[in-house]
Amino acid sequence: MILLRHGQSQFNLHYHATGVDPGIVDAPLTPLGHEQAEAAAHALAGEGLRRILCSPLTRALQTATPVAARLNLPILVTPAVRERRGASCDIGTCRTDLARAWPHLDLAHLDEVWWRGEGEEDLEADDVFAARTASFRAGMAADPDWAHTLVVCHWGFISAVTGRDLANGEWVRCRMDEGGRLAAVAG
Repeated sequence: MILLRHGQSQFNLHYHATGVDPGIVDAPLTPLGHEQAEAAAHALAGEGLRRILCSPLTRALQTATPVAARLNLPILVTPAVRERRGASCDIGTCRTDLARAWPHLDLAHLDEVWWRGEGEEDLEADDVFAARTASFRAGMAADPDWAHTLVVCHWGFISAVTGRDLANGEWVRCRMDEGGRLAAVAG
């Protein structure tokens, strides 16, 4: 399995320059972010991928699009791999508006407000996020096609699953450890 962090977003650009949340909800990619997505598509072309799972956040969908086009694979959208809600950019776009923007994607399985669980406040609690990432790891470990899956997701999610911090547009390969758990390949 390969985890790919989305390309640079408008949020990333402004936040890294100022250290202040710029208030950009569901931030799209910058021109550099689009270049990073194209570079990832080129780099991942020979990796034997058979499926693409992607966060419903716009920056992830924009990153997955050139990869899917190059590999001739559909994008399977799942909120399970969304970013931990902690900043304005982690507030998503409702399913209805996503469906208008991405009419070729199957979004019928998403709740209208998919980025927040029932009763949750603005931030995703530590235990809720930990349970979500643990569930993803267990599900992928049990999935017979895990080794041929690309997951287009986010810094916090990748860090929680692998313990690695990736820059925008970077990716990490995972392997199955002796205990049947997903682990990042050293490097």
